[in-house]
Amino acid sequence: MGRWEPDARGRLEMAALELYAEHGYDQTTVAAIAERAGLSERTFFRHFSDKREVLFSRGTVLEDLLTASVADAPAEATPYDVVAAALEATATLLEGRREIAPRRQAVIDAHPELRERELGKMTAWAAALTSALGERGVEPRLAGLVAQTGIAVFRVSFETWARGGATEDLAEILRDSFAELRNATVTSSP
Repeated sequence: MGRWEPDARGRLEMAALELYAEHGYDQTTVAAIAERAGLSERTFFRHFSDKREVLFSRGTVLEDLLTASVADAPAEATPYDVVAAALEATATLLEGRREIAPRRQAVIDAHPELRERELGKMTAWAAALTSALGERGVEPRLAGLVAQTGIAVFRVSFETWARGGATEDLAEILRDSFAELRNATVTSSP
């Protein structure tokens, strides 16, 4: 591939995932990723701050989508439904990454520092959701509770989907998971 070909970011991402699978995350260098993609190291650093960010670079875009979805939700929606819908919008966007999700997740699962980074991303999403719910007038404790719970549901759904065992799309798995949680927590009256 020549340097002039389009989608440098995507090419770098695919090259990194291939090399992580072939040689391991720790043994893969930025130089090797750039070479595999047919690009320079300088181009790599225009798109990513380091080789770890290849796996996490879309987090800010998704966080922005979450907060925008909360802000745009109908005023009468419950905090639970607002968070479920915001995370479903994120899941729909991620569906286009189904092919690479299992490879990405395998790399993350194999390295404690990457699992820690993934948890940090989820913590940032929960904080963003909590803040966005607060801007809707939701009491802070309830906003935090619903946001953290939503992130837990998302993580379980994402892991099911990304590990390749599910035939449903991520949004469907997420909807089912939220419905299961709602059903499990509803108390029946005697």
